[in-house]
Amino acid sequence: MNSSKIDQSVLYGENAAFIEALYDNYLHDPYSVAPIWRDYFDTMQADQASVEVNLQPSNGASVAVDETTEESPKIVDVAPIESDDRKQVAVLQLINAYRYHGLSQAKLDPLGLVQPVDVPELDPVHYGFTEADLDKVFNSGSLVCPEHATLRDILQILRDTYCNSIGTEYMHISSVEQKRWIQARLEGQRSTPNYSDEYKRHILERLVAAEGLERYLHSRYVGQKRFSGEGNESLIPLLDGLIQRAGASGVQQIVMGMAHRARLNVLVNTLGKMPANLFQEFEGTQPHDLPSGDVKYHLGFSSAIQTQGGVMRLALAFNPSHLEIVNPVVEGSARARQHVLKDLVGDKVMPILIHGDAAFAGQGVVMETLNLSQTRGFGTGGTVHIIINNQIGFTTSDTRDSRSTFYCTDVAKMIEAPIFHVNGDDPEAVLMVGELAFDFRMRFHKDVVIDLVCFRRQGHNEQDEPMVTQPRMYQIINKHPGTMRLYIDKLVAASIISKEDADAMIEAYRTAMDAGTNPNKSVHYYDHKATSAWAPFLKPVKWNKSIKTGISLATLKKLAKRLTDVPADFKLHSRVEKIMTDRRAMGEGKLLVDWGMAENLAYASLLQEGHGVRLTGQDSGRGTFFHRHAVIRDQVVTDQGERIYVPLCHIDPQQADFVVIDSMLSEEAVLGFEYGYATTQPNELVIWEAQFGDFVNGAQVVIDQFIASGEAKWGRLCGLVMMLPHGYEGMGPEHSSARLERFLQLCADYNIQICIPSTPAQMFHVLRRQVIRPLRKPLIIMSPKSMLRLKESTSRLEDLAQGQFYPVISEVDDLDAKKIRRIIVCSGKIYYELINYRKEKNITNMVIIRLEQLYPFPHQEFQAEIDRYKNAKEVIWCQEEPGNQGAWHRIQHYLLRHMWPNQILDYALRVSAASPAVGYAARHKFTQNELIEAAFRDKI
Repeated sequence: MNSSKIDQSVLYGENAAFIEALYDNYLHDPYSVAPIWRDYFDTMQADQASVEVNLQPSNGASVAVDETTEESPKIVDVAPIESDDRKQVAVLQLINAYRYHGLSQAKLDPLGLVQPVDVPELDPVHYGFTEADLDKVFNSGSLVCPEHATLRDILQILRDTYCNSIGTEYMHISSVEQKRWIQARLEGQRSTPNYSDEYKRHILERLVAAEGLERYLHSRYVGQKRFSGEGNESLIPLLDGLIQRAGASGVQQIVMGMAHRARLNVLVNTLGKMPANLFQEFEGTQPHDLPSGDVKYHLGFSSAIQTQGGVMRLALAFNPSHLEIVNPVVEGSARARQHVLKDLVGDKVMPILIHGDAAFAGQGVVMETLNLSQTRGFGTGGTVHIIINNQIGFTTSDTRDSRSTFYCTDVAKMIEAPIFHVNGDDPEAVLMVGELAFDFRMRFHKDVVIDLVCFRRQGHNEQDEPMVTQPRMYQIINKHPGTMRLYIDKLVAASIISKEDADAMIEAYRTAMDAGTNPNKSVHYYDHKATSAWAPFLKPVKWNKSIKTGISLATLKKLAKRLTDVPADFKLHSRVEKIMTDRRAMGEGKLLVDWGMAENLAYASLLQEGHGVRLTGQDSGRGTFFHRHAVIRDQVVTDQGERIYVPLCHIDPQQADFVVIDSMLSEEAVLGFEYGYATTQPNELVIWEAQFGDFVNGAQVVIDQFIASGEAKWGRLCGLVMMLPHGYEGMGPEHSSARLERFLQLCADYNIQICIPSTPAQMFHVLRRQVIRPLRKPLIIMSPKSMLRLKESTSRLEDLAQGQFYPVISEVDDLDAKKIRRIIVCSGKIYYELINYRKEKNITNMVIIRLEQLYPFPHQEFQAEIDRYKNAKEVIWCQEEPGNQGAWHRIQHYLLRHMWPNQILDYALRVSAASPAVGYAARHKFTQNELIEAAFRDKI
């Protein structure tokens, strides 16, 4: 085929890219292209030497092309397909096939266990080409190479690009711009880096450090667990390259998360932890300054690295053995840092997440966190994911058992993230992939995945014997010389370094280890807490320190007016209009304050005082129970779409930021995100609200491993608030209980606060106390449901102005203390049913005390209440929950501690049950009435 004919045909020249995009669409959905082109491609397919061609992506993902991004030639008539035309189209098909399936032929596995997959579409014979066609000239379409090239050259370019140490998946991305960008980078370099000799020596130095630390620890601390990084040493130069490139591009902070595999190596060789300190942890001689502490391969670290763009701060998040659970925590921390720096797109702060292959494919929080990545309230401008793919999860290496997808990375396709697979034994290819991933992230602000295919030299930990379960794999591993040695041989063969110089480099690193020093001179050390916003909270403060949370009536009225000012052209829903009218009256003192208004006033006052507020949950803008209305929607919808108004964003010109987010349907990832945010930003009120408190059990790992124990294990302070709607209203097993008993079981070392406010004023003060008091502990609020509209559960505006949060609320009626024979103690909604029953039955010898804070227990305040009624013979604990749930088992020892010797302790509650609540309305009503009556029934 000659050049002139190529230029004249509608299939070639300037039209080639357009035709290629159309054909890409046709392959996915023939009806996505115009009929004239559909007929043309149908004819082409039928006429192609009875060869069946199917280049649809193996995962079935959409590859629709936005034709508006291409220059579309105005072609009216389509000529019949000539023989040469068919071959030209076949060339375009071949190029497309390599972009989709070249990965199947890539040399990715250092062990050679994974054999190339035979894909017919990658063979020219599949399209009817013969040996004689190899030297014919064709138009190369959008392939990054000369416009006209022989088939032989085109094949060589494709194989060099897609079938060597780098295998790529990006054709599942719907954006033509993103696909073209990746193609330009890969095909322009043929996926082959070209580094200077000096930089290659630097790569070797990083490999020497990676292997040197592992070998040193292996010989010095025989058999001790460290979750070795041997077999994936290329991770260290990869991180080094990412950090340096990020610094040169203006990134100021990187937040990292990873599980235990190779963590010690990253701590020392990337973040600069002193080996001497690590050795103390192995030897058990490190300072014991925390209540429990944690094992060395869970610990976090903060430092700073000198880059071409200046000093960059690094933080590795603490992580328990729950592997991927750190993912949302890192994202939340990154988002908080971006908020402080006013980094709206993520150019200054970047997250890096390091995964295991089995965990990335196997744990649901991975999907949940990926799903957060492009949402408005949780996006961080893209995350660089690195998978340490050692091809084995604990002892499961057969992919028929470990996952249902071909690659461990396939879940990332749900967000159209590009995936770069790379052979860990080719460190230069690894560095190139790191550069490509970083640049893509910065260009498109999307997540990107690096699949570092490597191996695990030791067992799952250093006490395991992997030959027992993987004899074939470990026969190969035991003969593998190691990535460092392979790279030394390569550089020696290229006369870039001598064997003696390499040996000297290895010896120098070991000498530094013997001295306990870190040879990485680019590391800057600093006291992270002392130099951060956390400094004011490091001094010991008692939880019951008196703090003024009330604000003046004048200020409250001013805030109330701002909360109820709605743009004149906003048409409110009739129910919302009624709520806003009532709130205006509340602000003027004409109506008692309800829960929704009190909560909004708490936020408004904090915002005015300079404290940001971040509230997330599955219906937090409106409120699950139609009570908050922090976001107001115009009921008149125009062609421009819906309009919203957020009164809390218009309190004061100098106010702090208010953010309210209706989050996706996730508990685990969203709560983990908010924990990460709150541990990074102590001066904001950070709240996560469950749709129903019951659903919090979907995030139990976050509660157990971070919220309840993070301070005891890692010294990690956190002021996160969890609002969990709780109360028995006959709504069944999943809409009644926030599992109060589980939180109480986690209480120790003054680690968390558990409150059950019974009035709007109490909610107002406890929210303000959380920020104003110089103490940061997680706060769990058993928040109301039916109480939100209970007329008795309201407060005066003066209660917000003059009061404070009361851990115990005394008897409200004027009863003769000398005649009291029973003290009923309760928390939450049940109080109003108890007091109504007492009034109905005209009972005057029993008082009802509300315990508003269950932990830390308010010993002094509760003792004062007991002492007030010394003639009482009984103390009754009343709760709605079954006896094996709720507070009873965790609270009784506190009650007994303060009772007089002549008093007895009893209870009124539902009988123990396997389910938290019944689903039968009649049975609920019966048991509710029964326990209320039991609270007043004679027992002695």
